[in-house]
Amino acid sequence: MSKKTGLPLGIDVGGSGIKGAPVDLGKGEFAAKRKRIDTPAKSTPEAVADVIDQIVDHFEDVRGDSPIGITVPGVVTKGVVRSAANIDKSWLDFDAEPMLEKKLGHDIVLVNDADAAGVAELHYGAAKGQDGLVIVTTLGTGIGSALIHNGTLIPNSELGHLEIDGYDAEKRAASSIKDIEGISYAEWAERLQRYYSHLENLLWPDLFVVGGGVSKDHEEFLPLLKLRTKIVPAVLENKAGIIGAAHLAQEYHDSH
Repeated sequence: MSKKTGLPLGIDVGGSGIKGAPVDLGKGEFAAKRKRIDTPAKSTPEAVADVIDQIVDHFEDVRGDSPIGITVPGVVTKGVVRSAANIDKSWLDFDAEPMLEKKLGHDIVLVNDADAAGVAELHYGAAKGQDGLVIVTTLGTGIGSALIHNGTLIPNSELGHLEIDGYDAEKRAASSIKDIEGISYAEWAERLQRYYSHLENLLWPDLFVVGGGVSKDHEEFLPLLKLRTKIVPAVLENKAGIIGAAHLAQEYHDSH
C-alpha cells in the first residue's frame, strides 16, 4: 500500500490557544498559514484532543501520512504528562500519547513546549551552529527551559523551578510577574540577573537563548545583564513550538 507523504505537522498547545501548521523543515518555516483555536476553558485531555483533531483535519490536504508533533505545557516522559502548571490538572500522570493517537488515527510525538522551542532555535534560530551547552529559556507565564548539548536535547529540564533565595525562580522572574507587579524593565533585569547568574554558576553554558513573547523587547533588558555567558534573543519567537514539534516528529519518524 503506497502512502501519501506530505509535510510534518507541528501543534503547540498553550494555556490560551492551540496552534498548528505544516512545516517546511528545509527552511524552518510554516508551509501554510497557521491555524489557531482557543484552548477550551476546561482544558481536559479529551477537550484539547478535539481541538487538535480539528487542526489536523484543517491541514489534511498538505499533511498526508507525515508525522505529527504536539507540544504540551508540562513534563513529558514516554508519552505520559507529569506536570500541569498551565493546563487542566486532569493531565497529571495521564498517558496522553495513546489517547491522542487513537483520536487522530495517526502516530504522534508528544513533547514539552520549551523543549520544542529549544530544538527549533537549535536547527533554525539563534543556537544554530553552536557547540557545547546551550540553555534556551522561554520567559512567559512561567519560565520554560531547554537544555541542548552538542546538538542533542536533554529533555524536561524545568530550570524555571529552581529555588533561588527561597523562591521558585519563575515566581520572581517570569515576564508575567513583571506585568502583575508593574515593575520596570530595569527592576525586572535585576531579577533576571540573579536567575541567569545562578544558572551559569550551576551549568557553565556556552550560550543562553531567551525566548517567549517578551523577547521581542530584548533591547529593554538583555543589555542590562552582566554575564560571562553570551546571551541572545530567540529568532523564531512564538513560531518555535510548532517548528520544533514538527522537527522532533520527523526525526522520530525517520529513526523508527
